Amino acid sequence: MKAVILAAGKGTRMKDLTNEVPKPMLRVQGRPILEHILEGLLATGIREVCLITGWKAEVIEDHFGDGSRFGARISYARQVIQDGTGKAPEYAKEFVGTSDFLLTYGDILVRPDTYQGMVRRWSEGNFSGLLTVTEGEDVTKGGINFFDDRFCLTRLVEKPSAAQLEELRSSGWLKPSSPVWYNAGIYLFNPVLFEFTARLQKSPRNEYELTDALSAMVAARHSIAGLKIEGRWVDVRDPQVLASLQA
Repeated sequence: MKAVILAAGKGTRMKDLTNEVPKPMLRVQGRPILEHILEGLLATGIREVCLITGWKAEVIEDHFGDGSRFGARISYARQVIQDGTGKAPEYAKEFVGTSDFLLTYGDILVRPDTYQGMVRRWSEGNFSGLLTVTEGEDVTKGGINFFDDRFCLTRLVEKPSAAQLEELRSSGWLKPSSPVWYNAGIYLFNPVLFEFTARLQKSPRNEYELTDALSAMVAARHSIAGLKIEGRWVDVRDPQVLASLQA
């Protein structure tokens, strides 16, 4: 299995902190966020990693090099146009080849054993994708996901509005007694994903959305497993979150 890390964005919510470095290179307890992610991937046995870079790409590339000093084999692809999460994985298509691959955003921190749990879940069935979720987050900032009794994806709604959430309640999708599953931003895929990212159209937010590709995969009867993240999950979204991680 290989890994692809999306690390092209500037992270505008970090304000001046990302004027000279991309957000995934901001330091948590003395090390870049990307180093923490790489450490977890290596502990899972993944050695081949592709970093999708963009803003201040040279900062990432100079720091990690070919990956040998970390015990990894790292390659790079440049996302010149920042037009959404849906097209970003395509920059790693040649790197992925015919392999299954873990896909993560470069600003999501989890316990290393989270990646190991993903690989175990992946081995339990004939899946085309795996989507991680967590509870207790504001789904209007990410996405809300629905699963069947095998915990496989049946529907997802990206950044639902208040009106959409009310419609989901009135139509029975959202039940008071059921968990609200928030997209945790870490995935596993086989290369069939690229058939669906290639067909994406821009969303009402004028971006290519990875979640639209997942919805299309579900509609085409591809099986996408769900996995609840246990323990630590942090979206390092703003300076306040970053500061809270330094203790």
